Amino acid sequence: MIAMALSPHLFHQLAFGLVLAGGLYLFISEKLRVDVTAMLILLALVLTGVLDSKQALSGFSSEPAIIVAAVFVISGGLAATGISEQLGLWIGRAAGRREWRTIAVVMPAVALLAAFTHHVMVTAMMLPLLLRHARDRQMPASRLLMPMSLAASLGTTLTLVSAPAFLLASDMLDRAGAERLGIFSITPIGIALVIVGTIYMLLTRWLLPKHSGESGDDDYLRLDRYRTELLVVPGGQWATRSLADMQKAIGKSVRVLGWLRDGKRRDDLTASSPLLAGDILLVEAAADELLSLHDDPGLDLNAIARFSDTLSGEGEPQLVQAVVAPASEFIGRSIRELDFSRQFHAVIAGLWRRDGEVADRLSDARLREGDLLVLYGRPSRFSELAAHHGFLMLVPFAGEAKRRLRAPLALMILGVSILAAATEWLAAPVAFLFGAVAMVATGCIDIKQAYRGIDVRIFVMIAGVIPLGIAMEQTGTADLLAHGLAVLVAHWPVLAILLVMFCVAALLTQVMSDAATTALLGPVAISLAQVLDLPPTPFVVCTALGAVVAFLTPIGHHGNMLILGPGRYRFSDFLRVGLPLTILIALVSAWMARWLWLGGPLWPALGG
Repeated sequence: MIAMALSPHLFHQLAFGLVLAGGLYLFISEKLRVDVTAMLILLALVLTGVLDSKQALSGFSSEPAIIVAAVFVISGGLAATGISEQLGLWIGRAAGRREWRTIAVVMPAVALLAAFTHHVMVTAMMLPLLLRHARDRQMPASRLLMPMSLAASLGTTLTLVSAPAFLLASDMLDRAGAERLGIFSITPIGIALVIVGTIYMLLTRWLLPKHSGESGDDDYLRLDRYRTELLVVPGGQWATRSLADMQKAIGKSVRVLGWLRDGKRRDDLTASSPLLAGDILLVEAAADELLSLHDDPGLDLNAIARFSDTLSGEGEPQLVQAVVAPASEFIGRSIRELDFSRQFHAVIAGLWRRDGEVADRLSDARLREGDLLVLYGRPSRFSELAAHHGFLMLVPFAGEAKRRLRAPLALMILGVSILAAATEWLAAPVAFLFGAVAMVATGCIDIKQAYRGIDVRIFVMIAGVIPLGIAMEQTGTADLLAHGLAVLVAHWPVLAILLVMFCVAALLTQVMSDAATTALLGPVAISLAQVLDLPPTPFVVCTALGAVVAFLTPIGHHGNMLILGPGRYRFSDFLRVGLPLTILIALVSAWMARWLWLGGPLWPALGG
């Protein structure tokens, strides 16, 4: 009878062990994407009877999954309104010309950005800025990129919502009957880690490799030099305001090359001079800025303003790009001579040229092989352009308009969302869901951009690994592992036990995601705390910290993968810099967790 009663339980433990082993193999080998692996684990747990369908699908409606999706949309709103880019430019200006100052400024600033947005997005945003900063100031790029990537990882410890691992940890604590983590519960640990990490990098700069990076000749990859002309729209917001006011609003990425008034170039006009209706500004701008300028109610691209009414065809007018083909009939002819609006029912609104001068007036520019034209027209007419032998290809325009006028609104939405969650006026998922919906409803980001901004892989992976933690608890596997670990560490100091949880997670996260590592080890941490008759919070938090901030290999975090090529790093570079740092981070994390939740001393001198 006893054997028969135990057999279903033993079967479920065995089935869970096999599913876990298979999942670990797929996570480590990367034969399948992590989200696909998570879904296979979920289905296997249902098919083996370890979980029922309701338990298996609970991750999709879980608070961590909802918060992660909402934070992606809010981050997208900050990027779409130009806030992220502007903050990056401010950081670049404050960094100065010395290496130590650059590290001292960039690391805390990047950490603060990563606290409220996705750390990979912050790394991707700062990467080209730091590469350019290093090139302009003749610094080795590799001495800047690794500290920046580290800071982005450490910044995720400043708030609960910036890393999925902490959201999963809070959810586990709630299921175990412990108090949930608040949005700023781990902030004291995060502040300590950012300070320690910055000081470590400043004191051990000699460990950083000296590689110039792959940015020395990357201009050919950066299409940020589109030449175009801006018309000051009569009755618009910029008429009678100064050029300096306009430049401050639209950002430094739009470079003014000349100023025309009444068709004549005016070199006597300065930044403090007022703009008048009908003035034309000769500018260089990035792709995103071209669309932003076209959407600005007080400005327009001059060619579009002049000829858009003459365009025929069906569909909403849009921008596309066309490359001038070798031996094209257009080579050597000026844009004025080609008369695109009559010949192709399209307007040349901008021009990108890799090398060589471009005439002051866009209409006077004579085309060359490889020139990239920004064309404005109706979709029904583009088939003629695509088939014309004078063009090598016709591709969609890559830029997205920056909604800079809504930047204050986006900041206000972010602030209200954080305040509502921090004060518990609204539950955290509801507060951040409100922020995401408000970003879309107020036009800070359009709905297509919002959906594109959600990293579906991370959302699905979180939804898939939550049932993994439930299965560990339900089958008794977590208790089994916890009792075995408790026998080993029963007489150890609590600080040493917290370090063990951090280190196990730190090693496992090198081959698994932080969310999967926390989902796997979190239940073990809770069971271990219960066996030791201690609060579970510090054990779960140290586990999540080990999964998030272990800086050992380039494959441990997606941010490290972004800088690996541009910084010309080797695997050993991360290990040499990261191993002592991870040991230091582990000590600080365990010490601070003991102080926050177990009443331990903050300073060694107060009792050790």
